[in-house]
Amino acid sequence: MFNPSREQVRQFFIETWRKHKARELLTPLEDMALGWILQHPEYHADLERPDAIEAEYPVEAGRTNPYLHLSMHLAISEQVQVDHPPGIRAAHDALAARYDPHQAAHEIMECLGQVVWEAQRLGKALDNDSYLELLWQRAGQTA
Repeated sequence: MFNPSREQVRQFFIETWRKHKARELLTPLEDMALGWILQHPEYHADLERPDAIEAEYPVEAGRTNPYLHLSMHLAISEQVQVDHPPGIRAAHDALAARYDPHQAAHEIMECLGQVVWEAQRLGKALDNDSYLELLWQRAGQTA
């Protein structure tokens, strides 16, 4: 999935959850996504909603968009797995030593959200150096 639509992303997570519950074979990417779905039981009902594809999660409602949250977990997992940007695996490991692995992913998510927001606001590419610097700051270390 290189540039999936909102509906495609949602369908991916909904179908992954459905296949898991039906004990069907999962692809490697679905298996990775399932790991995050299982760590977020608060999203299970969202994945089963009849209107899941169209559901809205406005910031004003004070609720996290489960599909965005799970997508960020999946993106971070892939970044760490392939160590791109270079150094993210070491930063992840430092965060995981400081926190548990799930909280480490949430710490990375905060940094990723910040650099994505800044890139969008400035109309520039994501700054990997800033991203890694933020990660090391959260890990209590310097790169």
